[in-house]
Amino acid sequence: MAGEIVITGGAGFIGTTLARQLVDAGHSPLVIDSLHPQVHKRPGRPERLPEGVELWPFDVTVPSGWDALLKLVRPSAIVHLAAETGTGQSLSEATRHGSVNVVGTTQLLDALTRADHVPDHLVLSSSRAVYGEGAWEVDGEVYYPEARSHDQLAAGQWQCEDSSGRIGAPIPAVAGETRTEPTNIYAATKLAQEHIFKAWGAARGAAVSVLRFQNVFGVGQALDNPYTGVLSIFTAQALKGETLNVFEDGEILRDFVYVEDVASAVAASLASPPERARTLDIGAGSSTTILETAQTIARLAGAPEPSVSGAFRDGDVRAASCSITAAQEVIGYEPAWSLTRGLEALVDGAREVLDRS
Repeated sequence: MAGEIVITGGAGFIGTTLARQLVDAGHSPLVIDSLHPQVHKRPGRPERLPEGVELWPFDVTVPSGWDALLKLVRPSAIVHLAAETGTGQSLSEATRHGSVNVVGTTQLLDALTRADHVPDHLVLSSSRAVYGEGAWEVDGEVYYPEARSHDQLAAGQWQCEDSSGRIGAPIPAVAGETRTEPTNIYAATKLAQEHIFKAWGAARGAAVSVLRFQNVFGVGQALDNPYTGVLSIFTAQALKGETLNVFEDGEILRDFVYVEDVASAVAASLASPPERARTLDIGAGSSTTILETAQTIARLAGAPEPSVSGAFRDGDVRAASCSITAAQEVIGYEPAWSLTRGLEALVDGAREVLDRS
């Protein structure tokens, strides 16, 4: 039945990939998306949205859109992807991020209450950003470093020290074990979403899955949005023959996970809902430095060797990765895309897009 699964933000990068996977599996998802021009430069229905998928173009913060939809559709599951995602942008546009990410979530839940409908399953796309700098270890001791200040970064003090000034190594995040300590507004709003969904789900009897995505990349990610993922920005620049500007000392660590794997994790979660609530980390299960990744992109695109500039972005964390063991055990998640394979696909796909523009 059309609308059995509703995907908010479903016309975006992850949403269109998920919609295609669900259609291929025999579902008929319904998509909600505001089609914000920062993401959707061209007017009209996004090309990547599968044919036959119903699109409702409204903003999740607007109650009337929800009320109209829920008069016609009683979804068994809602995948909540709609969000503002700019880490740096969130520091200068905090109200925008709070409105979409927090108020948009509460508007969704209030509309369900007005419609007297409780979906069987709510799935939230959260973020590795909720961990902040995460847990680190030095000489067998675990510590949680404070967020790096602007003055520290301006002085080139990139590392995360413990209270004694020792520099350790980051520990992959594990939901339920690693403390959540957001270092930017975006991360704080994502953690708020988690709490809101879990509280409502517990009170209303809806199962809740919180999926904390690592850095998602792949074909279909916007190439001209300055607040999108760094790899798509690098790819667009490299294909134009530009020298990639690598921040800090190039040793920032990230777990880059391909979009098809992320969508498959959401689909697997939908296929196997929890009894009450769960939180799972979704990544590739390995990490690499920004410099190494930039070098691979430059090589694939035939661009010059990247330059390590010492530039920085306030609110960024030094290292982010996760253990995917729980996701493997609970929903059978198994990432199929290596970083190299994903980067090859990203460069090829971006080349096609730029050739057409």
